[in-house]
Amino acid sequence: MGRWRPPREKSSPYITRAGADALEKELQQLWKVERPLVTDAVHEAAKNGDRSENGDYIYGKKRLREIDSRVRFLSKRLDELTVVDRTPADTKTVYFGAWVSLVDDAGNQRRYQIVGPDEFDLAQNRISMDSPIAKTLLKKKLDDEIRVQTPTGEEVFYIEKIEYD
Repeated sequence: MGRWRPPREKSSPYITRAGADALEKELQQLWKVERPLVTDAVHEAAKNGDRSENGDYIYGKKRLREIDSRVRFLSKRLDELTVVDRTPADTKTVYFGAWVSLVDDAGNQRRYQIVGPDEFDLAQNRISMDSPIAKTLLKKKLDDEIRVQTPTGEEVFYIEKIEYD
């Protein structure tokens, strides 16, 4: 069995203004701050002689490869992303960037923001627009019923509130 893996499915090219700013900030941090520090550390470690057994040199070169890889990824990704930073005309329908409050039959409430795949964070209740629940929510209206297949079975929710920042 070879090492070949099929390419990952292309993710959606949309991002919120806050998400784009965070990616740009990370890119600047890596390129302007971290990379020069690691480069200096590798340079100093290289002066110490035998590089084959020099942990600082080996770790530094590995960290440089990681930084360069992430910088390449962020540069390419930021070029292909479309920043969505305006509120849609119909605010009673779920679109990208919406905060959606859901309630189930038992009265339990959940609130999610639909964001791009580069900025989803379940700890902050931000879900990717490529996720099953977000795909189900998109283009639904206030008070609509949605059905989502979860590992525990199908769940039914009602859209209680739609907000845009």
